Order: sequence, then C-alpha cells, then structure tokens
Amino acid sequence: MRIVSLLPSATESLFALGLGESLVAVTHECDYPPEAASLPVVTRSTLRLETTNSAGIEVAVWAAATAGQSLYAVDTDAIRALEPDLVVAQDVCRVCAVSADQVVRDLVGMRLIRQHPHSLEDVLADIEELAMECAVDPGPLVRSLRDRIDKVAQVASRRPRLRGVFLEWLDPPYPAGHWTPDLLELAGIDDPLARAGLPSVAVRWEDVVEARPEHQSSRDL
Repeated sequence: MRIVSLLPSATESLFALGLGESLVAVTHECDYPPEAASLPVVTRSTLRLETTNSAGIEVAVWAAATAGQSLYAVDTDAIRALEPDLVVAQDVCRVCAVSADQVVRDLVGMRLIRQHPHSLEDVLADIEELAMECAVDPGPLVRSLRDRIDKVAQVASRRPRLRGVFLEWLDPPYPAGHWTPDLLELAGIDDPLARAGLPSVAVRWEDVVEARPEHQSSRDL
C-alpha cells in the first residue's frame, strides 16, 4: 500500500500501526518518528515566520486568512505522480495543518480520508479509522494507548485537583481547545477557560488573571 500523509499526527499513527514502510510522502512538519524525516516532502509553508514572535505570527496568519491565502503550499502534481492508494488529511483547522478541502479538487479520484478529532475519544477513533482504511488491526495500539491514559488518570486521582490555565498560544493568549481539555481533566486540572470539543479562541490576559489559576502551562512555542 502507498500512503501520502498530509498530517503529522497521522504520520505518527501510521508508524505506530507498523505502516511506516507504506508511507511514500509526508509534510514538511512531519518530524517524528525520526524515520519520517527521510521521506519525500510534498508541502511547505507559504509564510516565512522562523524569526517572528507570537504576536507577529498571529498578525501574519490572520492577514493571510483575510486575503484568502492558504498557509500551506501542497505539491499535488508530486502526489499524483506517486500514485498513492490513500491520502490522509484533516478538516479540523486550516491553520494547524493542510486541510482536506485545499487538496480535494486537485486529487479528485484519489482515496482521501479526513481526520477530524475534537475530543480524546475522537483521537483514538481516528487511529482506528486509519487502521481500518489500511486493513490493519488497530486493537493492540489503541489498547496500549488506553492503558497509558488509565494509568495517568489513576495517578492524578490520588492527588488534589488543581485550578489551572493551559495556553496554546501566548500573544494573544489562546486557551485550550478541542481534545486538550480532556487531557487536563485526566491530569486533575480544572481549567475555567478551556473549550472542550471546540476550537481555541483568543482571550485577554485579563481573562487569564480572572480565572485565578494556581498553575499556568503553555505549549512549547
């Protein structure tokens, strides 16, 4: 089977399912596991933001969105030349990764699946769907992941719950959205700004202060 992954999380899932050798192309953001770095790359960023701070990136992204410009360039000619049996994309966020809608017309006739997790259960369900599409058994991997999740929940349940705020972005602050609130809940963190199952949206720093967090965490930005 020949697979093109336009989603870093799908690339990781495919390797975890034992399908790494089936991958024939990935995105410029697919850096795990290390073997993914040796695969052909069929995407690039349309913005040069390597030295830009959080506020500058926010401005550039919104300017591109307002102008109708995609944040990602996809070499669909190269994808077609690879003759994949399956292309994996997502339809959760146009900013975070290549969206399925961006490539669906250019890849008409190709088998395309859309990953769309909004909760932790959705993440596991997407792994199962991906495995089924590739005719492999998702059971061992999903059971292993559920076991790890249960162990974390058990450890957290023995400790006092904590009031906290998790930020996905710093300037402006974006609180946790989609499946991240599920992770916070498992870890014993009550986050009043979290939007479980919903996209993250910008808030004011005053909102963060008013949330009275005992602890604040952010992604490695």
